[in-house]
Amino acid sequence: MEFRQCEACRQPFRPRPRNPDQCFCSAAACQRERRRRWQAAKRQSDPDYRENQKRAQKAWAERHPDYWRTYRDQHPEYVARNRARQRERAPAPTGVAKMDAWMVEITVISAGCASP
Repeated sequence: MEFRQCEACRQPFRPRPRNPDQCFCSAAACQRERRRRWQAAKRQSDPDYRENQKRAQKAWAERHPDYWRTYRDQHPEYVARNRARQRERAPAPTGVAKMDAWMVEITVISAGCASP
């Protein structure tokens, strides 16, 4: 059987005979990348899957309310890097770069009242 180039690490590998369409080698990092790509495509194309993932994430966050606080306490380099990145993004109109932020202009229109 011929060799192929792994889509993740670009190293040559020999596909398994029972999986002739194999595109990723068996390295753990490449398999994680394969699953990550599959999940991203599934979330993009399947609204039920996307909603289920959202519910599962929310449930996990509710069961672990102090996760991010503890993570920041245990990883000060993460906090420092995040603060530096926030300062880099400061010239953005809102001060924080948001992909889904909208700029809204509200104009007040008042109708004249008829005098009695």
